[in-house]
Amino acid sequence: MRTYLVVIDDSPEASLALRFAARRAARTGGGVMVLAIVPPQDFVAFGGVQATIEAEAREHAEELVAAAADAVVKEAGVTPQIMVKSGKPVEVVREVIGASDEIAALVLATAATGAPGPLVSHFTGQDAGTLPCPVMLVPGGIDLARLDALS
Repeated sequence: MRTYLVVIDDSPEASLALRFAARRAARTGGGVMVLAIVPPQDFVAFGGVQATIEAEAREHAEELVAAAADAVVKEAGVTPQIMVKSGKPVEVVREVIGASDEIAALVLATAATGAPGPLVSHFTGQDAGTLPCPVMLVPGGIDLARLDALS
């Protein structure tokens, strides 16, 4: 099945990428995979404190994918696959794509203003041609009616 991979986070543009992917999946008979990434911590605290920080980050990521899954079902009637992975975001995305032949596209959204975001920058920059699937970019400032018309 053609599956659209969406990396979800707290950014407003992530919901645009999710909406686009859900609507495309519904129209093409495909699926959606929602991925939340728990990045490595930049510091090391005492064992118990570090474990608590990591557990809270994972719990937050699980809440994000659960909310995203609900949004996909409501928007398009598609039940998504959900996944929470820990690691460096670029490496995790590559690993997930490499593990599934069903991923038809990586769907990301750019920020409405300012820098486009680290995944967008990476996968549209020097490594743009190295993925086995297309990267679909949703403009962060797109009007919802326009987004819906395109998806």
